[in-house]
Amino acid sequence: MPTTREALLPTGAQHEIAYGDQRAVVTEVGATLRAYEVAGTPVIDGFAADERSSAGRGQVLAPWPNRLEDGRYTYAGMDGSAALDEPERGNAIHGLVRWLPWTLDLRTDEAVVLRCTLHPQPGYPWLLDVAVRYAVGPGGLEVEADATNRSDVPAPFGIGFHPYVTVGTERIDDAHLQVPAGEQLAADERGLPTGRHALIGSDADFISPRPVGATRLDTAFTGLLRDKVGRAIAVLQRPDEGRAVRVWVDDSFRYLMVYTGDTLEPAERRRAAVAIEPMTCPPNALRTGVDLIELEPGATWRGTWGISPER
Repeated sequence: MPTTREALLPTGAQHEIAYGDQRAVVTEVGATLRAYEVAGTPVIDGFAADERSSAGRGQVLAPWPNRLEDGRYTYAGMDGSAALDEPERGNAIHGLVRWLPWTLDLRTDEAVVLRCTLHPQPGYPWLLDVAVRYAVGPGGLEVEADATNRSDVPAPFGIGFHPYVTVGTERIDDAHLQVPAGEQLAADERGLPTGRHALIGSDADFISPRPVGATRLDTAFTGLLRDKVGRAIAVLQRPDEGRAVRVWVDDSFRYLMVYTGDTLEPAERRRAAVAIEPMTCPPNALRTGVDLIELEPGATWRGTWGISPER
């Protein structure tokens, strides 16, 4: 149970886990990854306990990640109509669970499991159970997620996560970035996909690590290149200090959204870190059906991703 003080915090109870010199904090509101550090050095650009998450920092994005055109869609004859929480672009964004309280299901020194039941509502007329497990260990931070359809009809589903990673540079222009992807999604002025294009030779080609420089990204990468165990690994590096942060995803995640934070408020937060966002589907998937997960009644989806710091 949260303490009296925690109950008054914007993100509720604060669940701290640790392993060696690693420390992470996950919040009751949104099962949000508020902080992750190694030996006191931040690995993510999070937020303070007396703040709420801004710009999606550390949040769980379900039952859809990223943008949903006009907040409206139809699936199997059922209509969804979500609030336009990106009103300037006429989109609903980042799902429905990021501001909800999540129930503590399990906690140890090194891991915490939080669970949320999303009840039927205008934006999502199905009953969905979602759980997320955060654990710190020898390989860094590992995040396991699952979602179960408790409805008696099939339900559409997508999920994403929104960590901003940092290697301690004042601006990300001086960091090197590698994104293991062969394709990117082009987007219109509303941030909605308009097509898929090869990356080779483009401004967004980070298949080989190179300086971020002045490159501006709010880009969905796909066609992910994977290692022998099926992981795709994006890397933010600081060569002058031999420091790096790896964001990896298993084969449940087909997309990485990369955002260089050029429009963040307040302005001093801009380009201070890079959001590398695992996503199971592209923006607008509930509307287009592209790579949308279809959960039969009682069916469960599972996926895993993580953050591995290197010093």
